[in-house]
Amino acid sequence: MAQKGVQLDQETLSCSICLDLLKDPVTIPCGHSNCMSCIKKHWDEADRNNSCPQCRQTFIPRPVLVKTTMLADLVEQLKKTGLEPAAADHCYAGAEDVVCDVCTGRKLKAVKSCLVCLASYCDKHLQPHHESAAFKKHKLMDPLEKLQENVCSRHGEVMKMFCLTDHQCICYRCSVDEHKGHNTVTSAAERTERQTELEEVKTISRSADEAVKKNHKILTEQIRLMEERRRKVKQQIRSKEETEVNRVKELESKLEQEITELRRKDAEMDKLSRTDDHIQFLLQYPSVSKLREDPDSSNIDIRPRSYFEDVTTAVSELRDKLQHSLREDLDHQPGLGLRLWLGLGLILILTICHVSPSNQHPEPQTRTDFLQYSCEITLDPNTVNEYLLLSEENKRVTVMRQTQNYPHHPDRFRGCFQVLSRESLTGYCYWEVEWSGGDVWVAVAYKDIKRKGNSDECKFGHNDKSWALYCNKNTPLFWYNNVQYPVSGPVSSRIGVYLDHTAGNLSFYSLQPFSETMTLIHRVQTTFTEPLYAGVWLWYNGDTAYFPKLQ
Repeated sequence: MAQKGVQLDQETLSCSICLDLLKDPVTIPCGHSNCMSCIKKHWDEADRNNSCPQCRQTFIPRPVLVKTTMLADLVEQLKKTGLEPAAADHCYAGAEDVVCDVCTGRKLKAVKSCLVCLASYCDKHLQPHHESAAFKKHKLMDPLEKLQENVCSRHGEVMKMFCLTDHQCICYRCSVDEHKGHNTVTSAAERTERQTELEEVKTISRSADEAVKKNHKILTEQIRLMEERRRKVKQQIRSKEETEVNRVKELESKLEQEITELRRKDAEMDKLSRTDDHIQFLLQYPSVSKLREDPDSSNIDIRPRSYFEDVTTAVSELRDKLQHSLREDLDHQPGLGLRLWLGLGLILILTICHVSPSNQHPEPQTRTDFLQYSCEITLDPNTVNEYLLLSEENKRVTVMRQTQNYPHHPDRFRGCFQVLSRESLTGYCYWEVEWSGGDVWVAVAYKDIKRKGNSDECKFGHNDKSWALYCNKNTPLFWYNNVQYPVSGPVSSRIGVYLDHTAGNLSFYSLQPFSETMTLIHRVQTTFTEPLYAGVWLWYNGDTAYFPKLQ
């Protein structure tokens, strides 16, 4: 409490002009006290009119100033306490602050500027504006460093108007003088209008930034998709290359075999033509003269280059359309150009995904048609799970209670009761599977499907490396990438599978016993990037699957 009392004395004994402790204190007729030098300097300024710096009371004539002995003694006693003046250093004006126009000596920070007085005040010198009715109508605002710029240089009045015609601030007298007839508004109204425009600009900038960010994200995703499709097209072309090269090699091998066979027949016929035994000639002639007919080599049709040309043509055409749309539409209608860019990008992606060779074969319609693409399937002992038994020349597989003690092999399925075929499947292939028991999956898979464990990466139909038809008498389903799809109608105990590897077509058919009727169960349209292998996944003890040799 004692400290607080000292603080009150300290403030009481401070000069209202310099805000330091009184030096040679004098008391003027209104009762306020100041330093003798401060009040004399204050009155010497022409515009002060011998007024009190605190209450603004004017004295005419100027009072005679006499040192107030009691105040001087109090000041001396206060100095002996060793306390500093009440004003803290942080209240003094710095280089970047607006200074108080009333303070003498070291200036304090201004807290308000008055547009009527055209002066800035610190807290103490601002008090009259709060306490005296004479200042009630004065306009106070945050400190202005260049307060005089608010005053008209011609008329000496505050510029409260704005000339829209000349785009400059003016006073009221200017509006009826040299700016007479101009379009004028108040400064406050123009400030509001400009502030609104500024906010609109900020809003537009924010919207533009958001649009740039969103479109960057969209276009980046489109570019990513195109890059992904480009990679898949490359894989598709290489897969087609491998398929066609393998097919040509097979045909070459068959042709070499036929040439060897023809040469052997030619030698036998030459030998037979030189025999003198008429009976032996007649007996041996039918076997020597008969040539084996090979349906595969008798009608050779190799056109892989047509496929590659189709892919290149499709991509080139879409590139030209895209470039044309960007040139023509983006300049005139940016929004339309962007939509066309995205639309054509989507078309490009879809087209690349579904490019097919011009000489694609139509899907067969009857079982007889399918049989011309029949391939013989044998199951690979190196892939069969140890609880599965292979029999009938590795064409039948059965679930057993006991393990079969197969030798270790890295290709063997360890967790799932699964097996793959020895033969890789490319081009056009058709095979049939007879199944019995509870649950059997008829599948195709890439060779690099996982083998070890019981995770979804190993199970047919539960990953992106395999496709499987789940054969169940009650609720058959199709599985791919761990997603199940309903199939049309029940499945019979004999399933036909047709593969057009190049076109990405995989179809499953239900065959009725003792009938040539085939019912489509499910069809897949995709892009195969590698050769496929036939497979089955069995579940319960006694379940079997058989791959018959088709006639």
